[in-house]
Amino acid sequence: MTEAQPDTTAVSSARVWNYLLGGTDNFPVDREVGDRIRQALPDIVVLAREQRKFLVRVVTYLAADAGVRQFLDIGAGLPTANNTHEIARRITPGARVVYVDRDPLVRAHARALLAGGPPGATDYVHCAAEDPETILRESARTLDLSEPVAVIMCGLLGNIADYDTARAVVVRLMAGLPAGSYLAVSDGVDTSPGIIAAVAAANRSGHPYNLRTPAQVAGYLDGLDPVPPGVVPIPQWRPEPGADPPPMDGRSGLARKP
Repeated sequence: MTEAQPDTTAVSSARVWNYLLGGTDNFPVDREVGDRIRQALPDIVVLAREQRKFLVRVVTYLAADAGVRQFLDIGAGLPTANNTHEIARRITPGARVVYVDRDPLVRAHARALLAGGPPGATDYVHCAAEDPETILRESARTLDLSEPVAVIMCGLLGNIADYDTARAVVVRLMAGLPAGSYLAVSDGVDTSPGIIAAVAAANRSGHPYNLRTPAQVAGYLDGLDPVPPGVVPIPQWRPEPGADPPPMDGRSGLARKP
């Protein structure tokens, strides 16, 4: 069977985000949308970078303080600096990581990135987030689902149009994991006219994203035990000492399955 190739005429969330982060793995259609978003919201680049910093902080906390040894990064996007497996293995060399995405370009890059890693320690699942049963089944090739797993969903759940559907995805994923597992989320929220205008521009360009309210982002963690400081603006989740977190239309949080 011929492997699907990237569609250079359709906008890709992973490639737009790659462009906003200064990467080169994108096509003209992605750059056009990225430029429209940046024109509507110049701070979008700051938001993209702060979300990446959150990933570093949350994975560091999970590996160093919570003792997590398994990670399931859904909607991982294109590889860049400080990928989940790199962060975790600086602390726990034996950490196991599975990446999930549905973009063929992400799949191609993931295979190249993982080719030189320890066998069986890192894997990639080509799947949409809306299919948690397949994600769990395929990730079990690498992860021991009888032991705690940290699920990471950064900038992902806003790509699911219906909030109730997004919540159901989270519930079904966490139901398949044991007590002691964690869920980390980070997404844009409708807290300023600027981000609302930027998302409207993206939607008109064929790159749909759905802002949530802060309460809705917090709702992803319902039924779980939140890790302090709870669901807060992205830069304010356990910032580095001396950091001056900028205001931001995004919320992030981490919680543990009891």
